[in-house]
Amino acid sequence: MNRITPNMMPPKIVCRDVWKIFGRAPRRIFKALASESMQHESMEGHIIAVRGVSFEVRTGETFVVMGLSGSGKSTLIRCISRITEPTHGEILVDGQDVLRMRPLELRELRRKRVSMVFQHFGLFPHRRVIDNVAYGLEVRGVPRPKRRERATEVLALVGLEGWEYHFPRQLSGGMQQRVGLARALAVDPDILLFDEPFSALDPLIRHDMQGELQRLQATLQKTSIFITHDFTEALKLGDKIAVMRHGQIVQVGTPQELVINPINDYVGAFVRDAPRGRVLTAQAVMVSCPLTPTSTDRPTISAQTYLDDLLPLMAAYGDPVAVTDDDGLTIGHVDRAGVLKALIRE
Repeated sequence: MNRITPNMMPPKIVCRDVWKIFGRAPRRIFKALASESMQHESMEGHIIAVRGVSFEVRTGETFVVMGLSGSGKSTLIRCISRITEPTHGEILVDGQDVLRMRPLELRELRRKRVSMVFQHFGLFPHRRVIDNVAYGLEVRGVPRPKRRERATEVLALVGLEGWEYHFPRQLSGGMQQRVGLARALAVDPDILLFDEPFSALDPLIRHDMQGELQRLQATLQKTSIFITHDFTEALKLGDKIAVMRHGQIVQVGTPQELVINPINDYVGAFVRDAPRGRVLTAQAVMVSCPLTPTSTDRPTISAQTYLDDLLPLMAAYGDPVAVTDDDGLTIGHVDRAGVLKALIRE
């Protein structure tokens, strides 16, 4: 999981009061809702898929949007690049309002700055892997030798070196999804949008692809929005997680914040079976103390040590264990009772 994105980084993506209403007269319905006169308007034939959503994604951050089927998460991510046209709101990318972009500007955004990876791979069956990956560069007009060179580099990056001249039908599902990921990376976008890319894969392959994405993110530090219905996947990949329900964001926070303080029973149902030992860190359960030099005769742990990694140390050395910051100063202590209490699901 990418945990190095500082809060001081400027927002790469900003969504403000984004709505998407499907139907024959979505703007009329929106105006009626905004004026609180909906009781005089008919909702017949209209569906509110996204309802007043606002959030920010920092540069280099992986922002996960999760929720059950029908919660509006896939519609939301399609609004960001205007594959689906929002009914109302602002969507800023590097300060530019995507909803005000002219067709040429929007086309350039999709070609050069934003790439999307879908659940269904969408590969061209008649093209070899290398040409599937190079497609975005082909659209840009990049000469064939250069785009094939770039495609070869990216295929090696996602672990498909040697498969360049196979056809998609000759690859497994997981390998095809790697091709889809390579195709998105080939154009070197600033932003990656993932719409449940691993949900159709077998569990073991899905696990491998999650690890692959973590590895790539640690290396490339792309700004990403990742859609999933799987909370375990969200915990594994997300720096921040937004939980959606009925088109609205219910809660946004770090994995730790959601697990420790779910805002309501809906979020609580998601986090109930979370692997707390791989989510909660020493800093989340420690008893704080004034900054002090760290003693050398007792074991110490980093504030970001997961509880699963802390348990063997506590079993070997007993209580308490000092928690240190990045400068090596003691910022608190943890003991067995505090760790066990944090691990117990209420």
